[in-house]
Amino acid sequence: MEQPVRDPRARLPVAKVRDDGAPSEFGGLLGGSAAMQRVLAVASQIARARATVLITGESGTGKGALARAIHRMSPRAQGPMISVHCAALAESLLESELFGHEKGAFTGAERRRQGRFELAHGGTIFLDEVGEIPPATQVKLLQVLQERRFERVGGHETLFVDVRVIAATNRDLAGDIRAGRFREDLYYRLKVVHLEVPPLRARGDDVLLLADHCLSRFARDNAKPVVGFSERARALLREYHWPGNVRELENAVESAVVTCTGDRILPEHLPLGPLDPRSRVVRVPGAKLADIERWAVLSTLEAAAGSTSRAAEVLGISVRALQYRLREYGVQGRRFRVDQPTGSPSPPPGGTAPRSASR
Repeated sequence: MEQPVRDPRARLPVAKVRDDGAPSEFGGLLGGSAAMQRVLAVASQIARARATVLITGESGTGKGALARAIHRMSPRAQGPMISVHCAALAESLLESELFGHEKGAFTGAERRRQGRFELAHGGTIFLDEVGEIPPATQVKLLQVLQERRFERVGGHETLFVDVRVIAATNRDLAGDIRAGRFREDLYYRLKVVHLEVPPLRARGDDVLLLADHCLSRFARDNAKPVVGFSERARALLREYHWPGNVRELENAVESAVVTCTGDRILPEHLPLGPLDPRSRVVRVPGAKLADIERWAVLSTLEAAAGSTSRAAEVLGISVRALQYRLREYGVQGRRFRVDQPTGSPSPPPGGTAPRSASR
């Protein structure tokens, strides 16, 4: 098990982005895709700092694992890392959990209690699902980020803390700001450094890398002689859309290891839903190169939830080049579904433009 850094002045490891597709590792996280290697490289660079970090991405992509890796690889590794799942606490309890309370502050407060910020002094606090924090508590959180001080609920003593804040959410905070559900000033205080964790379906062969890693761990934990996946099972892992991302992959591999009776996992051992037609392999030869490129561009853009910057990063092209292609396809600024090209040289159903979907 990797030991925490004991000397804050020690040189901390840096995840290197490689050109050959070989995986990079940062604090136990693996990534061979260009999109994930860039996330790990930035994470390793900012681990040394005190700056607040906002991690966004779909549910199950590993935002919490990335936050813990940043803490382990930082000079604060000797200090505590305190996690708070903001969505799991009632609104009436969240402020007390974060900042503590004095005896008699409310019914049931029979003694003084330290909050999570006090407990995290000298270390890191991880605010998971930060977008669920109610407006009144957002004000107090903003004060802590700006001034590093707060008061317990029902108290008058000002407490100062040395805490690094890492926050995560799968919500669209910019949309929540427009809707009046999230404070804009708090958003920018949290977003000093922004890391966007890509969905598993946009990480290419990372799914096989992670599946092999999970298989080794679960086979050891369950004392099963399972050593790998059959070729058909590996193809299924690669083609599946993974709506639950890395969390779904871990659960699927663990189930497969437990139910497997031989030394290889077969497709029938994997508890997966139906394949999404967008994730199936393009038939080549048989399709025109232009059709294959168009399908790859539009599928990646859809997997990136319409974000041209994220899609361009995955495709390895500039945003300007991606926007030029979208203008050629006649879909710029629209939401769409992507049709899978077949062996026929004809364009996908709907002509040169994909089917549009209403907002």
